[in-house]
Amino acid sequence: MSPSSLMGWFNGVEYSRIEELSSPRENHTRKVSVLPLVFLIFYEVSGGPFGVEDTVHAAGPLLALLGFLVFAVIWSVPEALITAEMGTMFPENSGYVVWVSSALGPFWGFQQGWMKWLSGVIDNALYPVLFLDYLKSGIPALGGGVPRTISTWALTVVLTCLNYRGLTIVGNVAVFLGVFSLLPFVVMGFLSIPDLKPSRWCVANLADTDWNLYLNTLFWNLNYWDSISTLAGEVENPRRTLPRALFYALILVVVGYFFPLLIGTGAVPLNRELWSDGYFSEIAEIVGGVWLRWWLQAAAAMSNMGMFVAEMSSDSFQLLGMAERGMLPEFFGKRSRYGTPIVGILFSASGVILLSWLSFQEIVAAENFLYCFGMILEFVAFILLRMKHPNASRPYKIPGGIGVAVAICIPPTILICVVLALSTNKVLVISLIAVVIGLVMQPCLKILEEREWLKFSVRYELQDLHNQDSIPSFVG
Repeated sequence: MSPSSLMGWFNGVEYSRIEELSSPRENHTRKVSVLPLVFLIFYEVSGGPFGVEDTVHAAGPLLALLGFLVFAVIWSVPEALITAEMGTMFPENSGYVVWVSSALGPFWGFQQGWMKWLSGVIDNALYPVLFLDYLKSGIPALGGGVPRTISTWALTVVLTCLNYRGLTIVGNVAVFLGVFSLLPFVVMGFLSIPDLKPSRWCVANLADTDWNLYLNTLFWNLNYWDSISTLAGEVENPRRTLPRALFYALILVVVGYFFPLLIGTGAVPLNRELWSDGYFSEIAEIVGGVWLRWWLQAAAAMSNMGMFVAEMSSDSFQLLGMAERGMLPEFFGKRSRYGTPIVGILFSASGVILLSWLSFQEIVAAENFLYCFGMILEFVAFILLRMKHPNASRPYKIPGGIGVAVAICIPPTILICVVLALSTNKVLVISLIAVVIGLVMQPCLKILEEREWLKFSVRYELQDLHNQDSIPSFVG
């Protein structure tokens, strides 16, 4: 799919005449504009090529390169398009939670919120690990033990404080970190031109391919497009801004993966065993010297900081949005003087610290499993809302009828089934336990609400497809 045709999908849409839905957010903080939103999406999904090395280790250069192009078409494009339509249909912080609630009811809406929040927190626990992996070659003490644990916790505390200061600050920081993180690959690309050998890009061995590692790594590096929907209530004119930002971020993410892989696999002789977390820094030293290695390591560290703050923003605002819909106790909706969700930030940071003991592969596999469950609910909700509410206000609408909606969801659903089938027994057990916790938690919250042990409330101005005048409690 060419960029021009893809842009047509994002811009050549049907626009319904509706009144501008007021944001459920306080007016004392600024809203996020297009450029910061592009880089927030970039960091929700990617953050650069740091962490893609395992695709080469698992399958070799050819499949790694093809994977990031094919997966972008069958997974990233459909997910981004659905996020554009549904995010502008419900421009509020509950995001994908209200999509599922509106289509399948409050029980499944809560399950969606639980699984997506937990997968987001698991995802965020990965970034301190990657941060330290890129620094341990220069600072060996960070490779394990007490120094690594202390560094992980300290980094979590510092970045949590940054999230507390406001989403506008986080967005501007994301722009700076994005430019800083991608620049060394541009320099490395120019320096590697004399050493590039295109024949190295064509190496593949299907018989010696770790499909589980390969697919999980691709999937992890190209998902989470829907996470930005939980910030829709903080966006300036979301009906226009969100689709544009998703399109620009899609191009940035794919280019940010593909060209560094071209450089790395084409400029140095292939040794698949060396392709693991942090190997790009060694390639940088081979191509440009120690100075480029240190620059790239610093860029990797900054990139992981960007991914952390973007993911925590999404996770914490999701909890706030669920509270505004009456799905969580009212105290989750409390904002700081900077407009940020205090309780949501604290809960998300605590989850990151508790999960920091997991390994890289375990984190990726566990979050992918939970994320798959959530995406199935989103696809079902997307199709059902097209069927049950065809005339509902959709400021952005994917061209075509119900047949197109179903067709868009088929390729990513097949991919989800493959990823789930390749999961290990350990990941399966842990993920199913997490699902059961969510199934039990929602009825328990309902009992607490009925007995008035905790206070639940719903913001009156939020959109409701079933009753435009009032919205019942999504827990009760």
